[in-house]
Amino acid sequence: MPRVTAGRRPAPASTGASAAVEERGGPRVAGQVRLGRRTEHLVKRLEPGEIAVIAHRDLDRVSGEDLVACGVTAVVNTEPYSSGSYPNMGPLLLAQAGVHLVECLGTDLFEVLSDGDAVELRGGEIRRAGRTVAHGTALDPEDVLARNEALRAEIEHALEAFARNTVERMVEERELLSGKLELPRFDTDLRDRPVLIVVRGVDHRRDLRALRPYIRDLKPVLVAVDGGADAVRDEGFEPDMIVGDMDSASDAALRGGAELVVHAYPDGTAPGRAHLTRLGLPHKVVPAPGTSQDLAMLIAAEKGARLIVSVGSQFNLMEFLDKSRRGMSSTFLTRLRIGEILVDAKGVSRLYRPRAGLLPVALIVAAGLLTFLLVVLTTPGLNEVAELLWLKLQVLLGL
Repeated sequence: MPRVTAGRRPAPASTGASAAVEERGGPRVAGQVRLGRRTEHLVKRLEPGEIAVIAHRDLDRVSGEDLVACGVTAVVNTEPYSSGSYPNMGPLLLAQAGVHLVECLGTDLFEVLSDGDAVELRGGEIRRAGRTVAHGTALDPEDVLARNEALRAEIEHALEAFARNTVERMVEERELLSGKLELPRFDTDLRDRPVLIVVRGVDHRRDLRALRPYIRDLKPVLVAVDGGADAVRDEGFEPDMIVGDMDSASDAALRGGAELVVHAYPDGTAPGRAHLTRLGLPHKVVPAPGTSQDLAMLIAAEKGARLIVSVGSQFNLMEFLDKSRRGMSSTFLTRLRIGEILVDAKGVSRLYRPRAGLLPVALIVAAGLLTFLLVVLTTPGLNEVAELLWLKLQVLLGL
């Protein structure tokens, strides 16, 4: 199995916000804690050198990448990093990036600690103001890797569960396959246009950067799924439509002028509606089974999109398992429903050849004309021919 690497950061200096040293009994890490039960929300508040306290069972790859990008020194999880049901990649990415991992089960650290508390981790021991407030288990990087490889060797159990759940979803959410989904009239015109759907997922930042020429040349409709709206804005673009329960997109993104579509449960319950109402933003509510990215893809397909390019979405079996087996079964069915008009961003970036802009073409033409004039002016024979042609032109034009 190829070793997954996320880049190893040097340990921060002891004069900074946190310090990490090796000592007998395990690493010692000190710094301020930042608490968040939802990792996708916490990463928006984390600063380099801080210690993240999360409650994330089976930490997935995307969340692991986000935590590494924030520059955390340590992560304390009040849920199992891996329940053993499938080889989730989040803990492995953190361990290989040099982040100290502590699993603290059975203690509600969200009641014990507060945002900004200065704490010290001594292996799995958590200390504040010189007193031990909780005991956890420090995860050794080599053990994390060995456990991940062992789960990969026994992946058939995870595949069986995924297949069973997919069949159940085919019965429960048959609207995804039959197309019996009632959609309102949208202001955004998607018919016969390419659509780019951006999900905060695997490699979404890198894929967006690679697709900049595609976006510039073809000007696709930009549909963001929740937090994907901020990813689109970070690359200098503005989403045309935002789909989701609106709990991950920033208020600035929601106020950016995009058409807002709240994903409601099939029974009509829409948690995201209250937030948009408080902001005073107009929106539409669409009840639908599945995930918000499923709804975004179905909207594009049902409204006549010529091509759907997916950024950050799951496109292989390991990514489906790593995200969440139950949630991803509906996404798998959505892909069956949409068919050949759905392509992955990586495929588009490899096959698409950017068009030459007007400025490069104009510069080439100008350079060619200048070269031709210089050759004519510096060559006696061509100079005389040019003078003769100019005289004939003047006669023809009556000059």
